[in-house]
Amino acid sequence: MKKLQNTLYVTTPNSYISKDGTNIVVLVDDSELGRIPIHNLQSIICFGYMGMSPAVMRLCVENGVAIAFMTPNGRFQASVLGETKGNVLLRREQYRMADDISRALDISKNLIKGKFMNSRYLLRRGKNDHNSLQNESSLDAVLNSISNGLKAIDTCQTLEELRGIEGNIAKLYFSGMDELILKQKDVFFIRSRNKRPPTDRMNSLLSFLYTLLAHDVASSLEAVGLDSFVGFLHTDRPGRRSLAFDVMEEMRSPIVDRLALNLVNLGKITGDGFLEKENGSIIMSDNTRKIVLESWQSRKNDEILHPFLGEKIKTGLIPHTQSMLLARYIRGDLDGYPPFIMKSVS
Repeated sequence: MKKLQNTLYVTTPNSYISKDGTNIVVLVDDSELGRIPIHNLQSIICFGYMGMSPAVMRLCVENGVAIAFMTPNGRFQASVLGETKGNVLLRREQYRMADDISRALDISKNLIKGKFMNSRYLLRRGKNDHNSLQNESSLDAVLNSISNGLKAIDTCQTLEELRGIEGNIAKLYFSGMDELILKQKDVFFIRSRNKRPPTDRMNSLLSFLYTLLAHDVASSLEAVGLDSFVGFLHTDRPGRRSLAFDVMEEMRSPIVDRLALNLVNLGKITGDGFLEKENGSIIMSDNTRKIVLESWQSRKNDEILHPFLGEKIKTGLIPHTQSMLLARYIRGDLDGYPPFIMKSVS
């Protein structure tokens, strides 16, 4: 099984990332802030407009370390993933599958089933863990709708119909998720999902974490030889990693949404840690972003029992494991793609 290595998050303003032998060195005003051997890294994520030497990029490419550049607010800018390790036959089969509507629909159904099952599990667990929910009947209605959505997936005939089912259930799911925000409810809530730009604190938090997840999924897909830009459910669009968005659907609830709720309900972040810009968008303060990143990295080290493989892995390896299973399905080694199901998450 692939080893879960560290992600280097560079958040200090005016940083410059350089190379010294096989070490990544972070400099601020020519003073060394930190040094990490390249073999200890899985990826580097830079927040802001710091520089990076071409030698660092080459070292990362040669060692399979993905690089992502974000704005200070966490919006994706660009990435460097390096040379694809897979063979051309796998990608050609991926492209054929994406162009075959019937095959694309089959795999998309499994992806959305995984998403719905994980969404339902998160809401059910939240309901069972807390006996004093204000609108329990509203949450029950959302759970029933998700169950009905799962049944509707089996009979839908087109990708457009599947996208419609997914969109309707997603709206209901976030209303149910709002019921699980038990603390700081005056400043943390989610009336609806908005992201360009996020106009409340919860959406700002979710957008930030979803961007981190998308980066991990995209780099995992590329590592097993798949093209992260060619998806089955999400349509092709220049610059959009459609397959990464496909695969991360089933991971939103168990990896991101659960973490976001814990951060708020346990008081690890507060409303004061967010700033409102002139255009109405809500962004994190530097300190809140660091707290979220630390919690994100800690979450990735939590151990789970993978429901399909039957072995314990780190949560941070879920994107790699699912990418590996997807590649096996596309090659014909599996009869169907097995989505990650949250019921075995501790």
